[in-house]
Amino acid sequence: QVQLVESGGGLVQPGGSLRLSCAASGFIFSIYVMAWYRQAPGKQRELVATITSGDSTNYADSVKGRFTISRDNAKNTVYLQMNSLKPEDTAVYYCNTYNKLRDYWGQGTQVTVSS
Repeated sequence: QVQLVESGGGLVQPGGSLRLSCAASGFIFSIYVMAWYRQAPGKQRELVATITSGDSTNYADSVKGRFTISRDNAKNTVYLQMNSLKPEDTAVYYCNTYNKLRDYWGQGTQVTVSS
């Protein structure tokens, strides 16, 4: 079965950096689009970044130039490098993939940006 396990969240000061990881299993990782979403308290879940099987990437306007999504197909892992973090980046970050039938989600990892 599909499993997505996020790690790397934590508390960081404004301007700091974090690197999130998502370890995937149960499917052919290399051929699937992978994505990171986030959900802040009281807000809807929003798309942060996506990466295709061909390494094409897209980002939400709010994170362009600060976040970088990447993947390592040998390790079945997708990453989100987050730099110049702001308090408004505080949220639970979720790893995602999907097929024709459904979406798959990890359990999420908390990122808190605060001084």
